[in-house]
Amino acid sequence: MPHNKNKIRKCLFPAAGYGTRFLPATKAIPKEMLPVLTKPLLQYGVEEALSAGMNNIAVVTGRGKRAIEDHFDISYELEHQIKGTSKDHYLAEIRDIIANCTFSYTRQMEMKGLGHAILSGEMLIGDEPFGVVLADDLCDNADGNSVLSQMAELYDKYGCSIVAVEEVPLDETYKYGVIAGENIEENVVRVSDMVEKPDPKDAPSNLAIIGRYILTPDIFDIIRETKPGKAGEIQITDALLAQAKQGNVIAYRFKGKRFDCGSVDGFVEATNYFYEKGYQL
Repeated sequence: MPHNKNKIRKCLFPAAGYGTRFLPATKAIPKEMLPVLTKPLLQYGVEEALSAGMNNIAVVTGRGKRAIEDHFDISYELEHQIKGTSKDHYLAEIRDIIANCTFSYTRQMEMKGLGHAILSGEMLIGDEPFGVVLADDLCDNADGNSVLSQMAELYDKYGCSIVAVEEVPLDETYKYGVIAGENIEENVVRVSDMVEKPDPKDAPSNLAIIGRYILTPDIFDIIRETKPGKAGEIQITDALLAQAKQGNVIAYRFKGKRFDCGSVDGFVEATNYFYEKGYQL
């Protein structure tokens, strides 16, 4: 196994999708900027990356997504308006992110799947391991140890690509990349096979990949060689399968709760959950 003690510093956020399931809300607002309570989905993701020591944030955007860059920037007029007022504390979290992270952006010119989106970020990542967060998947952790932090600890141990997985009902496997493999320790599986959106009868297990990854930089060359799969898109699952065949992918059953905020049901569930949890409003 390749073993790399490098602390992972970079996290990639593919954020070029259209968010069609949330139209008309997403006609002019990026889906990643839809708020759960008072905070956009993407900010939750960036906070999770920062909690895992990844403060170099790379965002793959598309047309009409400038609100993302504006959000992670200083708004002098707004700062001036609320400075010294009782509302000053509302900006504390985002100020903290801006102070502690660097942000870089590139555009995915055409929608060719998640694999292609990740490849679009290669110039921002370079030749080092990196995290990937899909902001649609909002994760929460009761013990304060974020999913990405848990995965970064595993990377220190195994030094290979890691996918976060959770059990899903078998009749929902068609929505996910699904893995098969053997347990090598509690909640850790050495992946031998992965299938993108299989019919339930063809699913190798009910362990579905969710939107958290740690990838080794050789993934970029593999994606370049990967042929388009389902829907003519370049799937990250297909590229990861090439690594898995070398024994270089593990799947991790993470501790925590995940909400699929790419669906209206999941979005409402997340909103209610964080509200009941007494999130700082």
